[in-house]
Amino acid sequence: MTEDVVNKPAHYGDGQIECIDYMKDNMDQVMFMGYLEGNCKKYLHRYRYKGKPVEDLSKARWYLDRLIKEMEGST
Repeated sequence: MTEDVVNKPAHYGDGQIECIDYMKDNMDQVMFMGYLEGNCKKYLHRYRYKGKPVEDLSKARWYLDRLIKEMEGST
């Protein structure tokens, strides 16, 4: 079975709660939205340099999609 490094990286779910849920639980809404935006920007910045451009762009899209869902109030 191939690991889904974009949607479900193994190292993000080792504890009782997934990392993204932990981050949301420990930040207010504005901080969490900034976290999502910052991660999106991070992956957009580095996709040219790490040797896995499609993977990094997919990660940027994942964070952007999550940010959109948060803006819509659906998560």
